[in-house]
Amino acid sequence: MGIQSCVKIINEWDIVAARQLGRNVAKELGFGTVDQARITTAISELARNIYLYAGQGQICIEKLYESGKAGLKVVAIDNGPGIKDIRQAMEDGYSTSGGLGAGLPGVKRLMDGFGINSTPGNGTEITATKWVR
Repeated sequence: MGIQSCVKIINEWDIVAARQLGRNVAKELGFGTVDQARITTAISELARNIYLYAGQGQICIEKLYESGKAGLKVVAIDNGPGIKDIRQAMEDGYSTSGGLGAGLPGVKRLMDGFGINSTPGNGTEITATKWVR
């Protein structure tokens, strides 16, 4: 398990802080600018979801080292209302906020690995990983 840094998401400025943390860690690990942008976009989506739907939560970023490869793991955790229908939430174009609905399917496309664990009434934990190419 790598070293983990977390940003509490309570207001919109925290979304910016989480993006910045992600970009800095991605740079340190040697990600190129395109992948840095993908990672910060994914973090932005996850942090915004926490802010919009759960009110508060946290984004944690961890450096990964596996079989000589470096990577980054983003974990978004909240104690919000949870996601009633994960399959529906993962459909392109689905949005409950009237946004573009790039949301979770977009995060999944931007990253190499994606997992979601949610219990209605108990919050959500989303994990997304990206490996340096």
